Amino acid sequence: MLSKRAKYGLRALVHLAQHQGEGPIQIGNIAETLNIPRKFLEAILLDLRNEGILQSRKGREGGYYMERSPDTIPLGRIIRFIDGPLASVPCVSQTAYAHCDDCPDERTCVIRCVMKEVRDATAKILDSATLDQLVTKANELGKVAELEYQI
Repeated sequence: MLSKRAKYGLRALVHLAQHQGEGPIQIGNIAETLNIPRKFLEAILLDLRNEGILQSRKGREGGYYMERSPDTIPLGRIIRFIDGPLASVPCVSQTAYAHCDDCPDERTCVIRCVMKEVRDATAKILDSATLDQLVTKANELGKVAELEYQI
């Protein structure tokens, strides 16, 4: 399950990617537009900047903007950075493996087998999907909402 921090981070990144090339966007603007608590958003965006996904500029005309093109940023990278490993049990994690204390034999553990399949499928989807694809989907859904509102 995605944490609230990851959801907010993804929403903010989509917003920034939608406005890429328009200059920095102030945190207050992002927080208000997306209804995200400002202090929480500040911490998330600072971490994403330190990870090299975002860039920031200080001052009156400052704010955050995309450091890299959204089509080069896999969702898996963002989620792993914010929430940690994708695996739901530590014995199948590729980045944070740990033996399960209550498992006598990993090779014959049926739970591990299924959870490995879940991890592999999740990783395949998230590592092949990019932030740019979320922007495209958000724009498509926004147009659908506009059409429904006009009807």
